[in-house]
Amino acid sequence: MITVENLTKSFRGTTGPVVALDDVTFDVTAGSIAGVVGPGGSGKSTLARLIALQERPDSGVIRLDGQNTAGLDPRRLRVARSQIGVVPAGDSLIAQRTAAGNIAAPLEQAGVDGPQRRTKVGQLLDLIGLTDKAATYPDALTPGQRRRVAVARALVGEPTVLLADDPTGALDPDGAAGVLTVLDRARAELGATVVLTTTDAGVVRRIADEVAILDHGRIVEHGGLLELIQRPAGQVAAAVLPDIDPAAVSTTGSTGHDRVVDVVLIGFAAVGALLPEAASRFDVAIPVLGGGLTRLGETPVARFRVGVTGARADGAIDWITERGGLVHPVPAGIRGVAA
Repeated sequence: MITVENLTKSFRGTTGPVVALDDVTFDVTAGSIAGVVGPGGSGKSTLARLIALQERPDSGVIRLDGQNTAGLDPRRLRVARSQIGVVPAGDSLIAQRTAAGNIAAPLEQAGVDGPQRRTKVGQLLDLIGLTDKAATYPDALTPGQRRRVAVARALVGEPTVLLADDPTGALDPDGAAGVLTVLDRARAELGATVVLTTTDAGVVRRIADEVAILDHGRIVEHGGLLELIQRPAGQVAAAVLPDIDPAAVSTTGSTGHDRVVDVVLIGFAAVGALLPEAASRFDVAIPVLGGGLTRLGETPVARFRVGVTGARADGAIDWITERGGLVHPVPAGIRGVAA
């Protein structure tokens, strides 16, 4: 468990102090993947350095498994840092070393003998899917492959926490997908708690269990991803759920229905069957007016705007709600027609 309590950090600016983090508080569950999402300049990299114990906050506390890191003496601080693997933003490999050599570098510095180093490096190359690139130098690797090697290097000390600062930044879709797969494997196969920062909500949608939205140095929303998407006005729901295009809705004829509602459906059974079964049970028509499907990790999720027409429209909506559908009425003025 990582606990961040009332964290504040500022830096000197030309006209006075610049507040990078302002009373930041949130938790990360052990064994989870947590995404900290925010625009450039929101304080994500500063937060990453503080969690990695590379810098100290002006005030506030970071606890690792209940241990207050602010009170650690130098020796115990080094031990705590050794339990946190850090993947820096951007390219960070040593150009003169092969992929295997880059991964081995921390082991060499720690005095690990050759046979143990080779075994560990081989295991990590397998984890990141680059065994065949062991003798390849960074300039012959793709950007995504270089980032995967950086993840492997951060894992050589078998850390309990893996912290990745903008791990998919400037990568193409294939490269980003490869890096996210490796981070997911680090959690699943090595048991690491993964904390990543990103400007891309798609990263959170792909692998995160938990999310915190950081804006101007403050946490504006945080919690479990599947919990947060149930708040229709929340920033997480807006960022990760399919959009409902008002222009598209207007062409489907959103008038003429007894009810118009937005429905969020979570899970295979709900996405595949809940609306058709409600239409059949209550003898109503439920056309989809807008929205779409996505996945949060391995969980299918849909957000639809639907019209419900028939004498038992209210009963159908109540039935959908009782079976886990998240239903929110749509005010008449935003149904795709003039108010």
